[in-house]
Amino acid sequence: MLARLLRPRHVASAHCDLPCGVYDPAQARIEAESVKAIMEKYAANEDPVFRSRALGIKEERADLVKHHLWVLWTDYFKPPHLEAYPQLHQLFWDATKLAGAAGAKGTVDVSKAEELLAKIDEISKIFWETKAA
Repeated sequence: MLARLLRPRHVASAHCDLPCGVYDPAQARIEAESVKAIMEKYAANEDPVFRSRALGIKEERADLVKHHLWVLWTDYFKPPHLEAYPQLHQLFWDATKLAGAAGAKGTVDVSKAEELLAKIDEISKIFWETKAA
């Protein structure tokens, strides 16, 4: 009897956690653009205090890139997307590595930030294709 009373009257399903429209790879891209800009400013400035602050901010921004990518990966993309885009696993792996210690967090090499932005662009392209479907 109790189980019958507690059973939901309506069952709902959704493609993602909330109605579509709350996820956007642009969030990761904005943070990755910040990472790249900080790397460029770091290279152009010899002041050790400035450089120290820049590194701290760059690492925070890189963590936010990873956060936004993980949200897309874990909350938006679902098994049907993996069937249609089998490269998604590798693409997210590469992007989060490029945002992490092996990439943007661990270097001031602007080329790593550019690689990260390219991966985010690939993810974005797939994201918008899935939204159009």
